[in-house]
Amino acid sequence: MGYDLLIAGGRVVDGTGSPGLAADVAVEGGRIAAIGQLSGAEATRVIDAAGRVVCPGFVDIHSHCDFILPLPDQAEFLAPFVAQGITTLVVGNCGYAPAPINPDTAGLMQAYTAFIKPRDLEWRWRTFGEYLGYLDEHGVYLNTVPLAAHGALRIAAMGFDARAPSAEELATMKRHLDECLDAGAFGLSCGLIYAPGMFASTDELIALATLLAPHDGIFTSHVRGSSETLLPAAEEVVAVARAAGVRVQHSHLEAFGKRFWPQVVETIALHERARAEGIDHGFDVIPYTAANTTFLAILPPWSLDGGVPKLLERLADPADRARIRRDVEQVIPEWPTWRPGTWPHNLVEATGWENVWIMWVESEENKACEGKSVARLAEETGKDPFDVAADLILAERGHVTALYLGVSGDLEHEWALRQILEHPSAAIETDAFSLGRGKPHPALFGSFPKVLGQYVREERLLTLEDAVRKMTSLSADRFGLADRGRLREGCWADVVVFDPDTVWDNTSYLDPDEPPSGIEHVLVNGTSLVEHGRVDTTRLAGRVLRAGA
Repeated sequence: MGYDLLIAGGRVVDGTGSPGLAADVAVEGGRIAAIGQLSGAEATRVIDAAGRVVCPGFVDIHSHCDFILPLPDQAEFLAPFVAQGITTLVVGNCGYAPAPINPDTAGLMQAYTAFIKPRDLEWRWRTFGEYLGYLDEHGVYLNTVPLAAHGALRIAAMGFDARAPSAEELATMKRHLDECLDAGAFGLSCGLIYAPGMFASTDELIALATLLAPHDGIFTSHVRGSSETLLPAAEEVVAVARAAGVRVQHSHLEAFGKRFWPQVVETIALHERARAEGIDHGFDVIPYTAANTTFLAILPPWSLDGGVPKLLERLADPADRARIRRDVEQVIPEWPTWRPGTWPHNLVEATGWENVWIMWVESEENKACEGKSVARLAEETGKDPFDVAADLILAERGHVTALYLGVSGDLEHEWALRQILEHPSAAIETDAFSLGRGKPHPALFGSFPKVLGQYVREERLLTLEDAVRKMTSLSADRFGLADRGRLREGCWADVVVFDPDTVWDNTSYLDPDEPPSGIEHVLVNGTSLVEHGRVDTTRLAGRVLRAGA
C-alpha cells in the first residue's frame, strides 16, 4: 500500500505518557494511517527519523494569536510557533478576543488590544461567528481553538465602566456569550488583573459561566492576582466551577514576587482539594520566570475606568497623576479586589521597578527604551521611576508592553517554577504574542524546546514521555480534542520530529528572538510546514476548530 508520507525509524512518543517505542508512522489524507513496523510500505515521501523522536504536534493551551490570524501575512508572525513544534493554538485567553464588536465601543477595543496585535484590525465582522467565518474563508496557518472572552463581552455591553453591569447589560453579555458558544467557542476566558475584567465580581463571572454547562464549555481564568491575593484568587476559580457546574482552568499558575513564591505549594494543594471534591480543575504554566503583558498592568483599576483615553487624561492631570503615583507606591492588594479603592495585583509593589523591563514601544522616538528596566531608565534620565513610566505611557498613548521578572522565580532561582512544572496537571504553554517588533517574550521562540532541552535532557525533572504528554494530549483533552494531541491511527497528522540530543531554547530575555535547535520536521494536518528546521510560510495548513463539531 502506498502512503503520502512515511516517517521511518524514529522513536514514537505518542503523547499519552506511554513509553516510547521504535516504530514508523504513515500519513495518508492528512491523518495518521498506520503506526508500527512498516518497512515494506511504499510512500510518496519518506522522512528518515533514525535517532529522532516522533511525537504529536504541540498544543499551545494559552496563546494570544487571535489578532494575528485575520492578517493576510499571518504566517510570518506565526512562524516562531510552528518552528518550536506548535501545531494547535488555543486563542481568546485572558479575556482578550476580537469579537463581538459593538461599533459604539470599537475604538475602545482597538486601544484595549493595541499591545497584543501587530496593527489595528479592520473589524470585518461583528459577531464571534462572523469572526470564525472570516478565518474559515481566508484560511489559518495553524489549527485554532477559539475561546469567548469576558473582556470583549463586557466592552461590547458596557465599555470600560468600572462598575457592576445593569440587568440589561448583563443580559447583553449573556446574549453575546450564547452566540459565541453556538458559533463554536470552546468556553469563556477572563483576565481579572486587566480592565475591564478587574471590575467584575465573582457573581458576574458565575452568571456567565453558568451558560457554559449545556455546551460542556470550559472556564479559564487569569486570576485576580499572583501575590497577596493569589490564594483567594485561586479559590475564586474553584468557586465558579462549584456554582456553575463547569470545568475550569487556572491560566499560567504562578506566584509573583519572591516573598510569595512559597504560595505555589499552597495553590497546588488547593487545586488538589478541588479535584478531590470532583471539580474538573486544571492549570498551565509558562516555563520561564518572567511574563510579558501590557505596561498598563502596573496601574490601579480606577485609573483605567473609561479605557485608555481616560487614563491618558488622568496621567496628564497633576492631581490624578499624584493619586495614581500614591496608589502604585503604597496600595497593597486585598480581597475582594473589585471594590472601589482596592486592587487585584500591584505588580510594582510585588517585584520592584528593577524587574519591570520595557519590551516594545510604538514610536521610533522611544525605541531606546526597549530592553531596559524602568529603574535603569530612571537612572539614565535622572527621573523618578514612576515619572518614567507615566511619561512613557503618555508619549506612546498606552501602546507599550513590558516584561515582568519574578514569576515563580528569578534569573537565579527556579524552585517554585519547578514545583509547578513537575505536577501531573501542568500543561505547557507560551502565553506569547507575536508582533514582529520590539523584544518578544522568549517563549515565542523557545517554550517547548526549553522544556525538552533543559527540564528533560539536562535536569531530568521530567521524563520525555511525560513532558510530551504535558505538551500534547493533556492540553487537547482539556478542550475535548479527541483527534489531536496524540499519535494514533485516525488522528489528524499533527506531528513533530525532533532530535532529543540537540533540542534547545536559544533565547535569552535580552536576545529573545533566536530560533530553537533540534526541531527538524513539523506537520500540520499532514502538510509539512517545517522541513530540516526550515519554516515554510507559504501554506495555510491549519483548521478552525469548533466545539462539538
